[in-house]
Amino acid sequence: MTTLSPSTINRYWSYALWLALFTILYNFAEGLISIFFGISDETLTLFGFGIDSFIEVMSGVGILAMVLRIRQNLETPRSQFERTALRVTGTSFYLLAVGLGITALYNLFTAHKPETTLPGLIISLISIAIMWLLVIGKRKVGYTLNSSPILADANCTMVCVYMSVVLLVSSLIYELTGFGFIDSIGALGLIYFSYNEGKESFEKAAGLED
Repeated sequence: MTTLSPSTINRYWSYALWLALFTILYNFAEGLISIFFGISDETLTLFGFGIDSFIEVMSGVGILAMVLRIRQNLETPRSQFERTALRVTGTSFYLLAVGLGITALYNLFTAHKPETTLPGLIISLISIAIMWLLVIGKRKVGYTLNSSPILADANCTMVCVYMSVVLLVSSLIYELTGFGFIDSIGALGLIYFSYNEGKESFEKAAGLED
């Protein structure tokens, strides 16, 4: 890591703080809207997407707590806080995998079809754009500060990009063809990735043990 001046380091921790706050607020709003339309349109994939947005909120809260504590206790070793943040992110990934699996299997076994997937199209397009910008910002801050938790959080946000793409494709295909199983098939492919990222987060946390 390149040697940075104290003012530069403080500035990047401020960036990390605002990125965490925005992640929490945006995903909270996205989760509420997605769950509302998921229930009203009987779209299980959109409902599951909303639940996953709240999992992203969990990750954001972990990062926010870490940033606040580090800024208030500069003399305390960062590893104490980063272990907790990594474990929160890892747990979020595991919950993400479970949520995807339950949603996908339920769709497959019940052959449930939504009334419409238009809200999913709109929400996914907005989410892809915003989440991608967040990934770029978090990776820049994470690499600059050499912070594994922030980089792990960026990976968590990247999973949300993948999920948004799955939601977009499945919603579009359903609108065009009426084939209701494509979203479940796509979601199953994300479970493996989510599990591995969760495992990696816990391994990084273990590597920070004193």
